[in-house]
Amino acid sequence: MDIEDQACVYWRGGDSSAWPDNAWRRRTVITLMVLGLLGSMTLHAVIGWPDALGALTFAQRLVGILFLLAAAEQGIATLAVVDHWGKRQLTFSGSLVFLGVLIALATSSLLLFLWLQERELVLGFFAFLSLWLWSLWALCVLIREKVWQQIPYPRKFALGVTVTAILTAVSLGYSTLYQPTSTPMHITLQVQFGNPETGPDLPYVLVPLRLYAKNNGGVPAIVLVDDYTVYGRAAKFSAAGQKMKEWKKGWEDDWWGLEAGSYESDVKKTRIKSGQFQGPGSTLAPGEEFRKEAMVKFPKKADYETLEARLQLAFLRHDRGKNDGGFYSPKASWLKGEADYYCPPEECIEQLIYHGVVRHNNNLINVTRKPRYVVAFWSPEEEPDALVSSFSFKERQKGESIYDVYGNLEELETERSRYDLGWVAVSSAVPVQGMLNKSKS
Repeated sequence: MDIEDQACVYWRGGDSSAWPDNAWRRRTVITLMVLGLLGSMTLHAVIGWPDALGALTFAQRLVGILFLLAAAEQGIATLAVVDHWGKRQLTFSGSLVFLGVLIALATSSLLLFLWLQERELVLGFFAFLSLWLWSLWALCVLIREKVWQQIPYPRKFALGVTVTAILTAVSLGYSTLYQPTSTPMHITLQVQFGNPETGPDLPYVLVPLRLYAKNNGGVPAIVLVDDYTVYGRAAKFSAAGQKMKEWKKGWEDDWWGLEAGSYESDVKKTRIKSGQFQGPGSTLAPGEEFRKEAMVKFPKKADYETLEARLQLAFLRHDRGKNDGGFYSPKASWLKGEADYYCPPEECIEQLIYHGVVRHNNNLINVTRKPRYVVAFWSPEEEPDALVSSFSFKERQKGESIYDVYGNLEELETERSRYDLGWVAVSSAVPVQGMLNKSKS
């Protein structure tokens, strides 16, 4: 072939006497393109893998699969970089690189948008920003080379990119916004006293207590903490009437389920029995039931007028988050060997602390936020509690009170809503004299 024949050879930027190649610049572009695409491929795989394999809902799994497909395309685009800035044996190698860069730009923009909602300093932010700046540079390089001219079917290509982006956005919005409101949690609790057992020679009464829970919703629930407590209630009869003023005397100590009676005064409640029901970290699948029976013992000579039982539990939607394995191991706050969880008994009540990392089921949230932790407190002497926050007990300063730490956090309501942390409770009461009459008959 005659290289001087212009019908056979087209020269760009010179003729046969000058080969217009800047090897240093070309190799630099190849290196930067390969590094950027490899970084983007790794980021897509890290985000998509947990959702594709472990997400509970189809929409979340679909988002994960789309991220893995994007990672695969960018892996192919990485190989196409060498061909496009090399011998160009493939006519569409530039198009593959162009698509990989567009994916990197779209993903990094989405990650930066999600990061801006909280603006927490995480290592991932520098990766997102670097990838975003790189994708802008890479896009400018490809636009100058007009690589879209290599695309065989440009309209179908643009349509495919647009449909994929819309599908990802719809799946993300469905899994984070619509589904939690369209499928609310519905947990039914029941608590019931049975027939008492006693004898003429026994100084006490045994009363069976039947506890029951069922998940009537369509989403599994993770039990963070649960508790059942039985109270003995006594009050003096006031014939003159108190005009409903008695309740103001102790409302700060017993604000849950406040009540008042016109013809009673000096109301006293005594804890008789308290315990855990199903246990922190357990789950209730849709349609699943859990039953438990406990025995309540109290002296015959007790001046209780009624027995009151309350069953309550805090739960987390399984399609919003899940705990790690560390949450299932309780830490005793009164043991010095628990290190970060230790709180002197003179400062804190003696309680069990359940603490662990909670992961959002949308991994895009996890990579753009600091780790979130779920903590649950249980003690037979106090009301249980469960919270989600960014606080880790490893960050707790020596001598800092647990109550001060969580009392000063402003994010608790935001995290409660994000992970849909909810409470459900039920109570029941029976007259003691009526039960004793049944046991005699």
